[in-house]
Amino acid sequence: MVKRCAISRRNKTPDPDQGMWTILLVDMDGFFASIEVVRRPELIGLPVVVGADPKGGAGRGVVSTCSYEARECGIHSGMPISRAYRLCPDSKFLPVDMALYQAVSGRIMKILASYADTFQRVSIDEAFIRVKTDDPEDVIETALDIKKEILAKERLTCSIGIGPNKLVAKIASDVRKPDGLTVVAPYEVCEFLDPMPVKKIPGIGKKTGQSLKSMGIETIRDLREYDARKLVLRFGKWGYRMHDLACGIDRSEVKEDRTVKSIGRELTFEEDTSDPGLIHDSIDALADATHRALSNAGYLFRTVSVKVRFEDFDTRTRSRSIGFPSSDPELVKSISKNLISEFTGVAKIRLIGIRLSNLQMDNGSPGATHYHPCMAGITRQTSIYEFIR
Repeated sequence: MVKRCAISRRNKTPDPDQGMWTILLVDMDGFFASIEVVRRPELIGLPVVVGADPKGGAGRGVVSTCSYEARECGIHSGMPISRAYRLCPDSKFLPVDMALYQAVSGRIMKILASYADTFQRVSIDEAFIRVKTDDPEDVIETALDIKKEILAKERLTCSIGIGPNKLVAKIASDVRKPDGLTVVAPYEVCEFLDPMPVKKIPGIGKKTGQSLKSMGIETIRDLREYDARKLVLRFGKWGYRMHDLACGIDRSEVKEDRTVKSIGRELTFEEDTSDPGLIHDSIDALADATHRALSNAGYLFRTVSVKVRFEDFDTRTRSRSIGFPSSDPELVKSISKNLISEFTGVAKIRLIGIRLSNLQMDNGSPGATHYHPCMAGITRQTSIYEFIR
C-alpha cells in the first residue's frame, strides 16, 4: 500500500515581496531496494537489503541501500554487510543489479526533465529541477504531478524539497521520508535551518563537525551567528562558504553537467591482508580496469587517487597530479603503488581503490564513447576474484 504523501509547510501564503521558491530536489526513496520490491511484490513490507553477500554474517563489502523496514532495524547505506546481517538476519539480502537500476533511473530522469526549465542530475536517484513561475502554488502542483507520474509509471515513491536555492531544496527533501513533500519559502529559510545540526550542510563531514563543535558550534544557527572572520582564520575560504550556507545563501546554479568528473574502481579483499605482493598485484589489476574504463569513455587523466580502508574501517585517501593529460596505464600503476606504499605495513587492509580525475576528452581516441549520465562519479565495487586468478 502506498503511504499518502505528507506535505510539510510552515505558511500557506508566501510574502510576494520576498520572491518565489523555484528549485526542487527530487530524491527517490530507498531506490535500489524499492525497485527490487517492485520486481518482487512478495517482498512488500519486509526488510530488504541490497549489497554484498552477507555469507551468514561473514561476508565482506557493504550495504548499498535498504528498505525503510530494514532501516527500522538500524541498517543503513554504507554499513558493513556483516553488521547488517547481525542486526537483522531475517532480512532479504539481494545483490546489486546496476543494469536494472540504471534503466529505471533513465526513465525517471526523462520524466523529471520534462517538468523542468533547467534540469541537473545529481546521482542515479537524485536531480534538481528549476521551475519558473509567478505562482508558488504552481510549483507545489508540479511537485505533486511529478510524484503521481513516477508512481503511476514506475510504482516508486520519491521525496521532494522545494526552496529558493539548491541548499535549502536539498535539506528540505530529507525532512519527510519516504514519499514526502517539504516546502520552504524564502522568508522561512533561517527559521527552517537554524535548529538543525551543522552536519546537515553538504560538505560538513565528521572531521569538520568535530572542529566546529570544539568552537562551540553545533547547530546551523550557531554557525550563522559565529564571526565569519574567525571561521576563515580556522578553515580558509571554506569558512566563508560555510557561513554563507548557514545563512541560507547558495548561489550555485541548477546546471546540467555532462562531463565525467572521475572514473574509479575498488575491491574488497576476501580476508583483511597486509601481504605487499597481493596488494601490489591488486593495484595492477585495479589500474588496468580503471584505465580500460577511462579509454572506453574516451578520456585522459591528470590526477590519480588511491583509497585504503583498514580492518577497523578507518579510511584514508591520497592523490597526486601530473602536469599533463595522460592515458598511460603504466603511469597509473606507478603513481598508485607509490601512493599506497604509505599505508602498507601500517595495519591489515580491507579495501583498496583507484580513481582517475581531472579528466579531459581524448579527441584522438578511437575507442571514445558518448557519455552516459549514469557513469558520472560512479565507483565500481567488485570482488578480488575478478582480478586475481
